[in-house]
Formats: sequence, structure tokens, C-alpha cells
Amino acid sequence: MTRLDPRGRKIKILATLGPASCAPEMIGKLLEAGADAFRINMSHGDQETHAQTIAAIRAAEKAFGRPITILCDLQGPKLRVGTFKDGRAVIRHGSHFTLDRNPALGDENRVCLPHPELFGILKKGQRLLIDDGKLRLRVISDDKDMILCSAEVGGVIMDRKGVNVPDTVVPVPAMTEKDRRDLAFAVEQGADWVALSFVQRPEDVAEARRLMGGYGALVAKIEKPAAIEHLDAIIELADGIMVARGDLGVELNPEEVPPLQKRIVEATRRSGKPVIVATQMLESMIENPAPTRAEVSDVANAVYDGADAVMLSAETAAGAWPVEAVTIMHRIAMQVESDPGYKARVHFTQVIPDATTADALAQASAAIAETVAISGIIVFTGSGSTARRVARERPGAPMLVLTPSVKTARRIGLLWGAFAVVTKDIGSFEEMIAKGKRMALRHGFGTAGSKLIALAGVPFGTPGSTNLLHVVTLSGEELKGDEE
Repeated sequence: MTRLDPRGRKIKILATLGPASCAPEMIGKLLEAGADAFRINMSHGDQETHAQTIAAIRAAEKAFGRPITILCDLQGPKLRVGTFKDGRAVIRHGSHFTLDRNPALGDENRVCLPHPELFGILKKGQRLLIDDGKLRLRVISDDKDMILCSAEVGGVIMDRKGVNVPDTVVPVPAMTEKDRRDLAFAVEQGADWVALSFVQRPEDVAEARRLMGGYGALVAKIEKPAAIEHLDAIIELADGIMVARGDLGVELNPEEVPPLQKRIVEATRRSGKPVIVATQMLESMIENPAPTRAEVSDVANAVYDGADAVMLSAETAAGAWPVEAVTIMHRIAMQVESDPGYKARVHFTQVIPDATTADALAQASAAIAETVAISGIIVFTGSGSTARRVARERPGAPMLVLTPSVKTARRIGLLWGAFAVVTKDIGSFEEMIAKGKRMALRHGFGTAGSKLIALAGVPFGTPGSTNLLHVVTLSGEELKGDEE
């Protein structure tokens, strides 16, 4: 069977760009190694640098002749302690330690917590985690001026280290003033996706969507336990979901994260929206040229679960082996997807189509691909909605998405099994068949004698009108056509 593209892979690779990888020549190497989309981490660097990186990606897009997806990841409201007399202090195991509103430099007994919204909301017995959970405090008492804690796990605490509050909803908005500026920048730069950090409530997603004004697509990052209580509502409001296992792993017990990851992936897949598994996937490759066996298994499990994309963070942004990290992630995915048991595993998640013609046709296309030797599913779409419906079914045949919209083509870079081509719109059934065959041959979705499925909507050019499924056979003469 002809595969999705020369890499033959359906799950997508999202690579973070940073000091180790933002040069134009390195972006090209990452694309050649297998990257499908790039993440810009707004927590680091300035907007001028990010603008240069985005320009380099768009230049690579022209050079490679295919749409490339850009995701801008907002920093979110990171809670941090204040500063210490010597830049650090040692909190003794079992001792008392106070977080207060006094701006004076801290010591081994106390430090300023410059977040007034945290005072008076914590209950006795709740946890405060410092420096990604390396220090664990348990609340003894809390009032409007100070939070008295006992140190369950002490150690060295340094200036401005992060604070996690896992046992309550923190009354802070998901977007800071910096995030609002960065969101406006992302929209102005034409980012295809924007990721919202530290989502706790559906209202957080609704606010970000309002500020985006209809531009780009929104990923809600699930990294707070509070978000799990509203998971279905958050999925409904967002355009995609990221399982951000970094902070999620800090605020939960380690053994709770894997089943929760599977739950989030399954729930998002049922919605037909892309789901990204992120954080520490090949962490050891920041310094080493090869991953650990456990990391390989971690990536493989995300592929078996049917995630739309897997993400590399510091591995490609700041690591010593960015190209090798993308290469090994690609190789793992290829190996898993060629496993005879992969098809059964990826369909563990039962997807029930909505009672619409478009959903019924998407389901039918996947069923036909299982019955007949189909080399590809050609989807004509303006908004990308039909492509998402087909991807939700996880069909055995790859999907060629033909769209007149550059924005839609770029956005599809995070969608499982989809390869997008920007092409002129069609105006008739005959034109649809001719163009579909021509594009399938041109982009390697079949040879003479191959059968393909074409999905479209009549009248052509009308959003949301998918109502036509047609099986076509390639003759090999179609390449005589003209432009895309």
C-alpha cells in the first residue's frame, strides 16, 4: 500500500525550536529528519527572536514545497517564590517553613510568596510543591498574610523557584499580561495553533478563544489536576488537546499519570480533535545521542494509543542532538505502525460517529478501506472539518487533503494520517475526479490500477456540505494535467 508520504508515517512529530535548532539550516535538517510541525515556546526568548524563527519556518515551507505547521505555546501563570539573602536556603526535613507577603529577603525559615491570590484559600493538609516537586510542604495554617507549612521533603530552595498547588483551584486566570501580548503576537505572525498553558476551567479556554478573534486554532494544555474535572467541557471548547505531562507529573503521583494520559487521549480522539502527547518523551537525548529503552517504550505507547502527535521539547530546543531526537522518534513510530498488531491496538478506542451525513461517509470510507485495497483517501475540504472526521476513524489508508486554504493546510499538520496540499478549488464532479487522480499520482498515493476514495461536498465550495463518496481507479494517464 502506498503510504502517507515518503516517510510513511501517520502520527505527527512536533519539534520545539530554540537556541539549538532555530537557525534556517537546522530547521531544514529537522524537516528532513521527520518533523511535521514546529513549536515556539513563548516562555523563553523575546518576540523579535520568535519572529525571526517564524520567518525561517515560512522560508523552509517555500523551499520544501509543503505546508508547515507553527504552534506558539503561551507561558501561562507560573507561580514562584521570592528571593533569598544568599540566593538560596536549606529547608530542613520536618521543620516549619512560612510563605508570607513580606518582601524582605528569605532564609531557612521563611520567604516571600508574591502571589496575594494564594493567601487565605488553602486548607490544612493541602500540599505546596516547590521546584517541580523536589521540595514538598504541607499546609498547617493559612490566613491573609502567611501560610505556615511543615516540610515533608526539605532541601535546597533557590530564588524564584516555581510553586505548584495541586489540591485546589488557584484563583488566577490562565493568561497573564505577558500571555496576552504573546497571543496578539502569535495572531499577528499567523501562527496556526496557539497552546494555552495551565488550563483549569472551561472559562479559561473561552477567554483565550475570544482574544484570538477567530484566528488560528487553540490547544488546551492539560497539566493541572483541576482540569480533569472539566475535561469534556474543555475538549468541547478547544480545537485540540495537549497532554502536558511535566506539571501534571509534578502535581499528581507518578503512577497516576499513565492511565490519565490514556484517558485524555481517548476522550480527545472521540471528539475528532487532535491530541498531542508531550514532555520528557526522549529526555535523555538532551545530552545523549541515543534514548533509554524506557523512553522508546513511552513514545511507542503514544503511537499505539492513536495520538495525533508526539512532541519534543528541550530535546530539539536546547539539546545536543536535535536531529537525532527527531530521527529516532520517526523510526519508533514507523516500527510501531508496521506492527501487525498496531491496527487492533489503535482501534481500542471506540469512536461513535455523530448522526450526520459527513460522519457517516467518513466512517464508510474507513470501512471501505478495510474491505477493498485502497491506496488513499482523497478529501476535498475548505475548513478541514471532513479531514478531522476521517482522521477520527483512524483508517488503514493514508489521507490526501486537498484544500484551497493555506491556513487549513497548515493547521492539518497536527492531524493523524493527513497530508495536505494547497490547490485551486473545484467546480464540478468531473473536475473533482480528474484533480483527485492527478494529485494522488503526483504525491505518491498510488500508481496505475490503484483504487482511491474521494470525499467531497456538493454544491462544491460550500462549507460543511460533505455528502459525496466516490471510488476511483487510477489509469496512470492523469499526470498529464496542469497545475495543482
